Amino acid sequence: MTFGLMYTVYATAIDPKRGSIGAIAPLAIGLIVGANILVGGPFDGACMNPALAFGPSLVGWRWHYHWIFWVGPFIGAALAALIYEYLVIPTEPPHAHQPLAPEDY
Repeated sequence: MTFGLMYTVYATAIDPKRGSIGAIAPLAIGLIVGANILVGGPFDGACMNPALAFGPSLVGWRWHYHWIFWVGPFIGAALAALIYEYLVIPTEPPHAHQPLAPEDY
């Protein structure tokens, strides 16, 4: 869930080549959060934020597999950042200067 959220943030709000699509960033991010809640709610309570998993675990003193709620979002966010940074927005090598017309010697 965090991978999808972070990928959407990169694609709509952070991408330097996005053009005019940046105007829909709040709507796209809100829609992906809503979709994550609808899809992930039955499985883990739609916990995309580790702090949201910590509170109920602390109150109920249930720590069984709690580490998944911390490691999963960090891995998902890191993968989204790496994939978008190195595969979607590749760095372009600098262009060599070429004269407009070849000179005859």
